[in-house]
Amino acid sequence: MPDENQKHCVRLEQRENIFITGVNDVISFNEDMIVIDTQMGVLVIGGQNLHVNKLNLDDGELCVDGEINSLSYENENGLNKSKTSFFSRIFK
Repeated sequence: MPDENQKHCVRLEQRENIFITGVNDVISFNEDMIVIDTQMGVLVIGGQNLHVNKLNLDDGELCVDGEINSLSYENENGLNKSKTSFFSRIFK
């Protein structure tokens, strides 16, 4: 579990590499989408050929390589503004 005092930070480089701190857990991942639980809520990373390069949940760090097309935080209740279920969008 990451340190409660660690700040959540997202650093995106050239839309090819992303480094994230404040990661609590990885909910799911595949080559097109990575869903993570962060200290600031659920973060969905969309793209192509995504690869988890480094994952250290003790330090709350995640590094991902690939073509990153989108970053989206989900509402606390798990629904986006259109009231579509978070999990129904993942498993469509």
